[in-house]
Amino acid sequence: MPKILIADKMSPLAAEVFAARGIVADVNTGLTPAELEAVIAEYDGLAIRSATKATAEIIAAANNLKVIGRAGIGVDNIDLEAATERGVVVMNTPFGNSITTAEHAIAMMASLVRQIPLADRSTRAGKWEKSRFMGIELCKKELGIIGCGNIGTIVATLAIGLKMRVLVHDPYLSPERANALQVERMGFDHLLARADIITLHVPLTPDTLGMMDTKALAKTKPGVFIVNCARGGLVVEEDLKSAIESGHVAGAALDVFETEPARDNPLFELDQVIATPHLGASTEEAQDNVARQVAEQISDYLLDGSVAHAVNTPSIAPEDMTKLAPYLRLVEQLGSFAGQLTETGLVRATIEYEGAAALLNCQPLTAIMLQGLLRPQLDAVNVVNAPVIAKARGIDVREITRKQAEDYQTFIRLTVVTERQTRSIAGTLIAGDKARIVEIKGIKIEAELSPHMLYFTNSDKPGLIGGIGRVLGDADVNIASFHLGRAEAGGDAIGLVSIDSDASGTVLQAIRALPHILQVKPLRF
Repeated sequence: MPKILIADKMSPLAAEVFAARGIVADVNTGLTPAELEAVIAEYDGLAIRSATKATAEIIAAANNLKVIGRAGIGVDNIDLEAATERGVVVMNTPFGNSITTAEHAIAMMASLVRQIPLADRSTRAGKWEKSRFMGIELCKKELGIIGCGNIGTIVATLAIGLKMRVLVHDPYLSPERANALQVERMGFDHLLARADIITLHVPLTPDTLGMMDTKALAKTKPGVFIVNCARGGLVVEEDLKSAIESGHVAGAALDVFETEPARDNPLFELDQVIATPHLGASTEEAQDNVARQVAEQISDYLLDGSVAHAVNTPSIAPEDMTKLAPYLRLVEQLGSFAGQLTETGLVRATIEYEGAAALLNCQPLTAIMLQGLLRPQLDAVNVVNAPVIAKARGIDVREITRKQAEDYQTFIRLTVVTERQTRSIAGTLIAGDKARIVEIKGIKIEAELSPHMLYFTNSDKPGLIGGIGRVLGDADVNIASFHLGRAEAGGDAIGLVSIDSDASGTVLQAIRALPHILQVKPLRF
């Protein structure tokens, strides 16, 4: 009989679900890392929230552990690489607290524009400063939503109910989906300039880190209000403080911070700031939902092998795994490559399987590729929900199989159509299981992807390689490999440079300034 450890405080519904399924569940919260490491070997499953850290050391000691369930979205407290290496499935519950978080954003917004917390403190002090707290109505104001995923969509619906005009910036939101939601799609800078209130609902990624900085805030409408119930780090807090003190930003409501717990934050000095201690998911309903869901998902996996909302493994039947295993890294890389280059709304994704790849069960491969394609913008996407999210966003996903491959024994190409352009990338396996990129935008190239890469497009002119090498050398960035391809002599060309560390913004700017460079983009794999 499977045995589960519930290591964090959560709704009693979790234990009730386990008991109903015939699974033994021990509730033992508040364990130190050493105490958890000492007992974890007894358990087949671990159910946690955010307090318990499932580190590599804990996972290494968990000889019988098969699954970790996170009652919530974020899995920053779980070492995914260690779990994957040990064959431990990691699951989250990405949708259990969406309504609660969206409602909190709306509540923060209303409290901010009506100065409710400050008025409450004043009234309790016996001041009765009625004329001091002149607010504004939400009705007919323009709400700018950055990120229109599950939570952002609910915020949009609630805001429309308040008769607000909703503006959205989300590269993955199709025109059809925007029309259905009754929102107006637009670019990031355009939204900043128009919105009376801006609310953030994007994951924290290298591209979104510090997205609301001095430069972005300067582009906003004077008197704008900022709401962040998504992730700490999206807003540069010192820049926000300066913008509020200057009077350009009227106020901000923050549920998340760069450093948490946030006990000594410079924004706390400002009356124009409302702060809450990461309460986005803190309702009884949300906690009941995520507790029930995580227990059901863990039970399903341990009792019949069903995988739902896994963040580190695809949903693949055991009999298919042997055949598919060599392709998993290839399709993830193809999707991630295209996703990191996509900056406008996705319209269509066509996946072509040729040769040996066409004889496989391609459905899980497509799901993994979609996960890679969507993940740069969506932190809750995984192989289970990627096809659903793509469909919900109006992305036309097509699979084409051909039993014969023209130049390779096995070949996979992903073609992505956005509102602005069509881009393709293709790969193969060499020596049986080594993933290689062999074509980008129809240009032949052979490259192995690495953790830190630079992708560039250019006109095929002499001196370019030396220029890039000089910029990277001056910045003390070591080149591991350099791959080039061109359509024809003197025509369009592309390059992939593998480097030992990330390139700074200054380095990227210097490369963009080189003659004949058309585009440069850092990629991470």
